[in-house]
Amino acid sequence: MLDLVAEFARLAADAVKAKYGTEGVPAELAIVRATKVEFGDLQCSGALQLAKPLGQKPRDVAQVIADGLAAHDAVAKTEIAGPGFVNLFLKDAWVAAHAADGLALRQIGAGQKVVLDYSSPNVAKPMHIAHIRSTIIGDAIKRVLKAVGYEVIADNHLGDWGTQFGKLIVAWRKWLDPAAFERSPVEELLRLYIKFVEEDKSADDAEGNESDATPLLKEARAELVKLQQGDAENVALWKRFIEVSLKEFGRIYQRLGVEFDHYYGESHYNDLLAGTVERLLKDGIAEESRGAIAVFFRKPDGTDELPPLLIRKADGGYLYGTTDIAGLLYRVDRWNPSRILIVTDERQQLHFKQFFAVGRRLGITCSLEHVWFGLMRLPEGTISTREGKQIGLEALLDEAERRALAVATESSPELSDAERREVARVVGIGAVKYNDLSKDRQTLVTFTWDKALSLQGNTAPYLQYAYARIKSILRKAAADGAGEPGKVTAPTPVERALIMRLLGFPEAVEQVARSARPHVLADYLYELAGAFSTFYADHPVLKAEPAVRASRLRLCALVADTLQRGLALLGIEVLERM
Repeated sequence: MLDLVAEFARLAADAVKAKYGTEGVPAELAIVRATKVEFGDLQCSGALQLAKPLGQKPRDVAQVIADGLAAHDAVAKTEIAGPGFVNLFLKDAWVAAHAADGLALRQIGAGQKVVLDYSSPNVAKPMHIAHIRSTIIGDAIKRVLKAVGYEVIADNHLGDWGTQFGKLIVAWRKWLDPAAFERSPVEELLRLYIKFVEEDKSADDAEGNESDATPLLKEARAELVKLQQGDAENVALWKRFIEVSLKEFGRIYQRLGVEFDHYYGESHYNDLLAGTVERLLKDGIAEESRGAIAVFFRKPDGTDELPPLLIRKADGGYLYGTTDIAGLLYRVDRWNPSRILIVTDERQQLHFKQFFAVGRRLGITCSLEHVWFGLMRLPEGTISTREGKQIGLEALLDEAERRALAVATESSPELSDAERREVARVVGIGAVKYNDLSKDRQTLVTFTWDKALSLQGNTAPYLQYAYARIKSILRKAAADGAGEPGKVTAPTPVERALIMRLLGFPEAVEQVARSARPHVLADYLYELAGAFSTFYADHPVLKAEPAVRASRLRLCALVADTLQRGLALLGIEVLERM
């Protein structure tokens, strides 16, 4: 369908050029899907944009476009509507013959590399429900980009360095419960971190102000310096924190079906930080200010376009911005990507504007995209690790499976215990993922159990059930000797509408690839399932006469394949039986 649209776009432009000349006429005119059935299948509004530059009436230009498209084999008729819209109606035979084209995705990213940075939990802290957003949004984007031909390098930029490790080392030596650490290492590390915060009464130590530091905080800073200088005991503790954290993260990622190519945390770039600052100074991008080094973003009139980005503190310490710039240079040098996408929450928007502006000054030309998402909150307020206000991500997945198991046990008692547990796993995890992915990522999410695990309405279980129901129809057809799915022929208006919906799959996938908004695909799948439900309610399948039955079985199979593939791109599994 997208290839046909592209062909129409060129033909429409060529028709206008042949009539009025090439000046001011683009190579293609925009062709979009019609918003209403009465407007046809496709629509072109190019005449409205071109009429004034060409010195012509819009409807006259529209007539030229309509005449240029009318002779195409796929076109049943064209008509001019309103001030100069061209409505295109496709032939039923063409629509039927191309019903399976929706499963063919164009490789628009072939030959291009994308670095995708997502999830990024902090070492020594359990993953909580807020981490679900970056993790599954990033994973869905990765799957979609790969499906349209990009080579994707998935990098988990772990929070594995910084002042929290000095605090944790002090807390480890003062308050460690060895038995608790043996039972649940990361939970114990979190307890130690919270204990330190509770015991430390310092003012905000972001700038390292010694006058406001308690003896406890001074001790933590001293341990951090020892770690940074390579003290063997502190380095061994730090590595142990990373080891147990990665083991827990890996278990959760496995449950979610999420994989990474690299785990390059902040520490990976430590040796590059000094050289990065020197390069910024040498190139005139950064400058000294009150003993610190910063990048300023001044307009020609001398006013600030953005706040300055601090890259080295007066005491010589580096910051997140320094690490990010070093990481950007590393990624460009190593992989030469055409796009770099970094998935984080909305609070970092200013940072990424500054950071990307520095990248441009350094001569980096690839697309730099901050894929930001709205925060996740609890009904009582913001999630906080320091205050212990959080719900563990693993606890969320456990509860999702428990609730799904209860439903499966009640609704499908004929299934074996193993089958019910598999249904619970697929449905529970799917519900959690889809609950997030079906929303525009930039929306704020207030977490409640009922919303996160709903099995009703626009949910993964609804789509999974639609798939399972279709597979049941196909199995019954085979068992009854009803024949194999055949070619789609002579579609009714409802069948035609379903086929047109099927043909929209590549468009939805490409839109996600370009915009990094997975909810577009979720919306498409929900609409497809609804279109199938309308079709199935009005059109007998198994009881239809043989030729019609074969055609309708093919439609059923195409819908099932599209649902399965679309859900897989969102990282959601399906089941043959539910």
